[in-house]
Amino acid sequence: MFYLTKTPGILKAIYSSCIWNMPASSNSIYLTFDDGPHPEATPFVLDQLKKYDAKATFFCIGKNVIEYPEIYQRILEEGHSTGNHTHNHLNGWKTSTDKYIENILQARQYIDSPLFRPPYGKITPFEIRMLKKKIPGAKVIMWDILSGDFDVDINGEACVQNVVFKLNPGAIVVFHDSTKAWSRLSYALPRVLEFCKKQKYALRAL
Repeated sequence: MFYLTKTPGILKAIYSSCIWNMPASSNSIYLTFDDGPHPEATPFVLDQLKKYDAKATFFCIGKNVIEYPEIYQRILEEGHSTGNHTHNHLNGWKTSTDKYIENILQARQYIDSPLFRPPYGKITPFEIRMLKKKIPGAKVIMWDILSGDFDVDINGEACVQNVVFKLNPGAIVVFHDSTKAWSRLSYALPRVLEFCKKQKYALRAL
């Protein structure tokens, strides 16, 4: 599986209407979690974030919010932010624009947020324009660093290294609160949080 754990500047320039990182001035890191809510992974993530007095952003799938509303509510009650990740985890490159936008709007019935992250990071420029037309104030959030926790060919320690060796103030980091990522997430997240604490990074929600 090929993917870049650190987003190159050229890609950020091509998709300049998307948000790839936050200003570096505040010495903050922005952890994000995709694909939840999940009955095991999301409560674990929330417990770990509470332990380290950290805030984060959860990009949720609409159908999962319907299935686990109490977990979604806990995310909000504990001061984290949420974002839309489509209703059915659709790939924007393989879905018609009309169907893609319709799916986002379906999820929006359950996820009240201007933040949107395309599954797989795959969205066309036209889809971005249509999204912002349908949802004024919408912000497409990408990332600066991928932990790689979705990759079954690596272990949790590799995920830790993918993050800590590339961290810089303002970085947006992707983890996944999902079944597929669970074994790597459960190992990597506490260690990344401990590293951020030692480096005196503030962990904030978008």
